[in-house]
Amino acid sequence: MDAKTADNHLSELNTPAIRHLAWLCRAPQLLHSPLTFEPARYLCEALDSKLGAWDSNPGAAPALLREAPQKRLGFYFERLYRILLEDLLGWDIILQNRQIQSNGRTIGELDFVVHNRTDDRIEHHEIAIKYYLGVPEPNGNTLWYGPNARDRLDLKTDRMLRQQSQRTQLPEARTLLDEAGITEPVTPRIFMPGYLFYPADQEVATPHYVPASHLRGRWRYRSQIKNSDVAGWVVLNKPHWIGCWRQSEAPETEEVLAALHAIERHAIPLLFANLEKDSTTGLWQETDRLFVVPDTWP
Repeated sequence: MDAKTADNHLSELNTPAIRHLAWLCRAPQLLHSPLTFEPARYLCEALDSKLGAWDSNPGAAPALLREAPQKRLGFYFERLYRILLEDLLGWDIILQNRQIQSNGRTIGELDFVVHNRTDDRIEHHEIAIKYYLGVPEPNGNTLWYGPNARDRLDLKTDRMLRQQSQRTQLPEARTLLDEAGITEPVTPRIFMPGYLFYPADQEVATPHYVPASHLRGRWRYRSQIKNSDVAGWVVLNKPHWIGCWRQSEAPETEEVLAALHAIERHAIPLLFANLEKDSTTGLWQETDRLFVVPDTWP
């Protein structure tokens, strides 16, 4: 699924935070598992009209949605997820970001413990939004690295399934749950939307545990990019990694060339979107996204 297909239903929303929230509600995930939480299964048909009403009258939107986004994408993602749970699903958040302590040492954290009112059960949700680039190995395998190459899809998936989602079974976590009045079993859930970025010049296999519906982009090394390649590109800055970008003004090549120079100078990957002008709205809409990485990465 490409960005254009995934975001067609957001085209009428003008407020970036509401577009981000709408994307989160329907975003394909990077992990297929019995633990995967699919919000669309629980959201009512009135979702679009509700988001549209908030977009038309921002004062009626949840207060959290009107705040400036945090600089760290993970914190902003957590805020949107809280709005999804409380204001769209109407579920009660019992615990959020609660640290688990053992002998004065933090051994983990519970992202969200919620009362799923639809199924009438207590659930523990571990969440993450992730972006991984597929790097072919000499042995024929592919490793999927985050822009920060210390993060890897296979390691994160294993940690989510075997550790993070199972933390309510720890005795120290059970103490936290008891203090919150939770004595019944807790159902683990994982929510991990994001993108996989494929090498622009070769085919690689998708991990078997990633749904076929996942969002895709491309990646290239800085030395592979010519100045003539960047027409229609814009730099994507956080939090606009979430959802598809659009703008009213035409892309400026000078800004992109400066960003490419920054990749060389500071050895940091940057994310770009390719835009095309929509003849109906007159807006420049994202049709594809591309990571450009230093030649030394990962």
